[in-house]
Amino acid sequence: MVAKPRRYQLIYESLKHQLTGGVYPKGSLLPSENELSTQFQTSRMTVRQALSELVREGYIERQHGRGSVVRSERQALGLLSFRGFSEVVSTNHLVQTKFLEPPALRDWPAVFFYELTTAERALNCLSLSRIRYADNEPVMLEYTWVPNIGVDAILTGELLDGSLFRTLHSQYQLDIRNMEQWLRATSATNAQAELLGCASATPLIYIERRYLTNLPNIHVYSQLYCHTDRYAISDSK
Repeated sequence: MVAKPRRYQLIYESLKHQLTGGVYPKGSLLPSENELSTQFQTSRMTVRQALSELVREGYIERQHGRGSVVRSERQALGLLSFRGFSEVVSTNHLVQTKFLEPPALRDWPAVFFYELTTAERALNCLSLSRIRYADNEPVMLEYTWVPNIGVDAILTGELLDGSLFRTLHSQYQLDIRNMEQWLRATSATNAQAELLGCASATPLIYIERRYLTNLPNIHVYSQLYCHTDRYAISDSK
């Protein structure tokens, strides 16, 4: 038996249809919560749930003292591109990075999410754990492992323009050529929620990546946890 949509979901779908159909142009205001409550013959709490979904998907923005302001389109970050976060996101947003802990040389994790090559197993790895920001909003937790082909100087130096990929290219002649990636939905743990500034169990997009490089049998690996409440993710190149 298929469950009937909840009342707020019907309101959300109705407003979303109007937004995508151009009924409310960019910069305009949706009717107030009171007006929507009257229009849909429901409570303000139910209306507020519907509006929260539209905010989460990037169709509107709630502004104190004004109400629900319509955006031109859902804003997205090109996080599915194989180019680095700094290069992709900095085109339209202020990019910042915070290290959760200093970069370190480590043995590969005993249980790893990819099968390492023989060449990689013969090396230890450079491990980086970072929070990535777009316009001061934490949008991604990124955990990266680089085979130590002599990249240990990164331990004592800053990344070029804040970009790992630019540093690898410029200083170590290690170029990212392409990538393989797998995505699935997950929920924020308490620790992840605190770092991303969201509620525990908030939906996240989890991505596993293996970056293909110009060196045979040498890859860069990443695990990403993307918070999509404000920005969607896209494959913009």
